[in-house]
Amino acid sequence: MQEQQPSLELSQEKLPEVLPILPLHDVVLFPKMVLPLIVRQEQSIRLIDEVMGKDRMVGFVAVKKNKGNTFTTPEELYETGCGAIILKMAKGEDNKTQLLVQGISRFTINKYQSENPYLIAGIKQIEEPETKSKEIDALMSNLMDLYIQIVELSPGLPQEMLQMAKTIDEPGILADMVTSTINTTHEEKQKILEITDLKKRLREVTKIVNYQLEILKIGSKIQTQVKEDMGQKQKEFYLRQQLKAIRDELGESDESSVEVDDYRAKIAEKDLPDEARKEAERELKRLARMHPSSAEYNVVTTYLDWMISLPWNHSTEDVIDIKKARKILDDDHYGLEKAKKRILEYLAVRKLKPDSKGPIICFAGPPGTGKTSLGRSIAKALGREFVRMALGGVRDEAEIRGHRRTYVGALPGRIVQALRRAGTDNPVFILDEIDKLGNDFRGDPSSALLEVLDPEQNHSFVDHYLDVPFDLSKVMFITTANVIHTIPPALRDRMEVIDLSGYTLDEKIKISNKYLIPRQRKAHGITSSQITFTTGAVRHIIEDYTREAGLRNLEREIASLCRGVASRIAEGEAETVAINVMNIPRYLGPKKIHSEVNTNIKVPGVAVGLAWTPAGGDVLVVETKAMKGKGRLTLTGQLGDVMKESVSAAMSFIKSDAVQLHIPEDFFEKNDLHIHVPAGAIPKDGPSAGVTMLTAITSLATQRKIIPNLAMTGEITLRGEVLPVGGIKEKVLAAHRAGMKTLILPKWNEKDTEEIPKKIKKEIQFHFVDKMVDVLNIALEQEATEKKNKVKEKKAGTRRITKSKPAEN
Repeated sequence: MQEQQPSLELSQEKLPEVLPILPLHDVVLFPKMVLPLIVRQEQSIRLIDEVMGKDRMVGFVAVKKNKGNTFTTPEELYETGCGAIILKMAKGEDNKTQLLVQGISRFTINKYQSENPYLIAGIKQIEEPETKSKEIDALMSNLMDLYIQIVELSPGLPQEMLQMAKTIDEPGILADMVTSTINTTHEEKQKILEITDLKKRLREVTKIVNYQLEILKIGSKIQTQVKEDMGQKQKEFYLRQQLKAIRDELGESDESSVEVDDYRAKIAEKDLPDEARKEAERELKRLARMHPSSAEYNVVTTYLDWMISLPWNHSTEDVIDIKKARKILDDDHYGLEKAKKRILEYLAVRKLKPDSKGPIICFAGPPGTGKTSLGRSIAKALGREFVRMALGGVRDEAEIRGHRRTYVGALPGRIVQALRRAGTDNPVFILDEIDKLGNDFRGDPSSALLEVLDPEQNHSFVDHYLDVPFDLSKVMFITTANVIHTIPPALRDRMEVIDLSGYTLDEKIKISNKYLIPRQRKAHGITSSQITFTTGAVRHIIEDYTREAGLRNLEREIASLCRGVASRIAEGEAETVAINVMNIPRYLGPKKIHSEVNTNIKVPGVAVGLAWTPAGGDVLVVETKAMKGKGRLTLTGQLGDVMKESVSAAMSFIKSDAVQLHIPEDFFEKNDLHIHVPAGAIPKDGPSAGVTMLTAITSLATQRKIIPNLAMTGEITLRGEVLPVGGIKEKVLAAHRAGMKTLILPKWNEKDTEEIPKKIKKEIQFHFVDKMVDVLNIALEQEATEKKNKVKEKKAGTRRITKSKPAEN
């Protein structure tokens, strides 16, 4: 079938009443369409010769069935045809004539007037109706959508046909154009040519297009299935054979392939250490001997990619200005003087001796105290890149050392991966949460870190994947931890621990005003004139909403305030808002921190202890109660084994010294004792509650109240001695936050109070003791006991317990 093309200039000429008729075999001409034809019959050639000298008008009528006759009779033709004008004519060899004709209009044959030398008939031109309606528009739109799919699935139809169809706004022409271009029978095309009603024509064309579209979809699906059924190996073999033939023709070998040459050039450009260069060149030789289809091929190329992408000898130059570094640290962090001092000392040594191997610094402290952000400030001060690696939950040794290349999907460890991201071999490298490393059957990652963090060994760190030494001695490793005792001793020995105990109330107020509030204003699109905070408001948030060692919850509460103010401003309810103590509950709700300390120490048998937690210090209320019974002891509040042992030691000491402590001899025989530590859902344990337990039990047994606003910490022995404990600074800060005015601490911990801010020391009275009798003399009220003490001393012949002189602050 000859291909038809739409005309760029549609003719609008009228047809004459008498036209010479030229039969068409297996093709149908439509109005406004351009059709190339080849004419061979003598009668048809004579017809063309004559009309070319006249008006060039010819009537084209399709033949019903080609019987192979040399001359077509009127009975063999359809009654409806298309009048056309001959645009071009060319004579060819073998008496062939080539035509390019353009359809003008439909017509029906009234009567044939002559059959010799060619057919001539009287015709009636069919005018194209100009009907427009919503239904016709809908039919046109639907037909256009289907035609778009036809063009997409038919590689033989050029996209220009689709563009032409989109420019047609006449329904009849669109139907004719679509029919003339799709792959359907000439009988169906003749049927469309004979339909004059536009709606009916559009519906019939839509049916034909739908049918053809289904055929194309099925064919495309079959073709896809056939392609998928072809074996991947067969295609690869075919392509390999072609590639081999091409290389043979070009005289090239595998060793001189483009990929191998590219790797060779990159290795030559890269400043690799000798051992790494030898390994890379060895792997490159292996790659040159491999076929690209080999399973090892991708393994080797991935290895070479890692080798040439690592910063083997690329370092950033340190810009060490101690004054500038001090300013950066002061601008980024308030307080933390001990940590800042140690950082500046490290930088000073690096400036005087650039090749020095300093210790690994470990920032230890509660969450939100600025451990990770200190590492960022160090990188900023040095002008180095900053990378961070979270170690929380890491259990596999391969996370640190990498996987051996014999494993499928092997990769270097996270240390090497982070260095590639940094792009230098001397970044500031933060190892976050080193205290939360795990271990299982896949190895112990903490042991793998021994080589990384040892300044005497990490110059030749060997990753299992690289299998060559990588120098980590230029990297400044900084670790962070919430607790120290969970870090393995061998790993802890390689680090210098700097404690970040937490912030005091005054420090939190200044940090809020200088850092947190401006940051949250900016984050919420609020200016300093739209929201202001009074000092009392900030203090109220800290004391009654966020009692913590760090700053995270404080910043969250400030963010909540900013959101509430931003909402009011956006709604037009207010233009400026001043946050004060009175309106804070409007945004944050009622107070979140309820201090049970002051409310529960009005009766004998209740003491306040100090505890250390990973989130900082905390106060611990110990309650005791006696009931008539047979001397049974009940412990509640999820106490750990260590605290239970402290209770047992306290009970033994009290029972053995009951007379000296003025406790009735039959008190423990006639009463059941219940010791409870509130907040029972929280497990509690630690070797620092002995003093508190003993004081609470003695207070209950003697019915002597404990002096107000007193807290204590320390462990005891059966001999009545007070042993030192840890976490003194955190505990003192927690006591200060809780409003304690007097503290009892072990005498051996007096040196640990040097780091406590002077303002807190002025506000709290410290007592340092080494004997339990001193603790009781300080803690228990003494009124109404003098006469009783004298009587007891005469009867028992014991020494009198006097109130000890408080230790100097």
